[in-house]
Amino acid sequence: MDGVLVREEDPIPGAKEFIAALREQEIPFLVLTNNSIYTPRDLRVRLLRSSGIDVPEDSIWTSALATAQFLDDQRPGGSAYVVGESGLTAAVHDIGYVMTDRDPDYVVLGETRTYSFEAITRAIRLINDGARFIATNPDPSGPSAQGMLPATGSVAALISTATGRSPYFIGKPNPLMMRSALNRLEAHSETTVMIGDRMDTDIISGLEAGLRTILVATGATERHQVEDFPYRPTRVVDSIADVVSLVGELFRPDEA
Repeated sequence: MDGVLVREEDPIPGAKEFIAALREQEIPFLVLTNNSIYTPRDLRVRLLRSSGIDVPEDSIWTSALATAQFLDDQRPGGSAYVVGESGLTAAVHDIGYVMTDRDPDYVVLGETRTYSFEAITRAIRLINDGARFIATNPDPSGPSAQGMLPATGSVAALISTATGRSPYFIGKPNPLMMRSALNRLEAHSETTVMIGDRMDTDIISGLEAGLRTILVATGATERHQVEDFPYRPTRVVDSIADVVSLVGELFRPDEA
């Protein structure tokens, strides 16, 4: 989402047209984000109000939802101590988990703009006492209107240093998030395309999940940096506007 459809809350030219083309041709799609702060409903409203981009709520897949699905698959009806915002707490609650700070099965770390030293300390103690450590994504930093902010990966590193325990990261670049998205779409990797702005998360996760990939040069990775990586996307374009005309081509029945 960020760097492909929007920068902060400003739409990237072509984003509205791209989503409209997908919906007009009835092509199933998901907008993915590693950000676990917001619920899909929150994100839909934010996209529509600030950018005019109309994405249905059920077409938004967050690292919080992928994390909740992983927990439900691994240990149904379990318990967790959650450090994060409503996007994560709502997702964990919706799978029937009990959220507690007393002997939880998991400590689940997500992104928040108000990290509490008390909450982090509690998480460290619970992990030391045997709770399994899960984090929504490994992103070390994120953008804001005021500049860079520490994100989930940075706080996870702090907790890991204190406990000697590394978390299992669910979000990109873990192909688990891509496969959960494919399952949600009831799609096959051979007929699916991943579009992203980061070589080290979007493109590698798409590649490892067996998808064709498109890098847009409107976000984290610039065109000249592509050659720094040992893997390449299927295509590199300047922006999502360049993909609008490719929608029919990329999803022709003879390519399925």
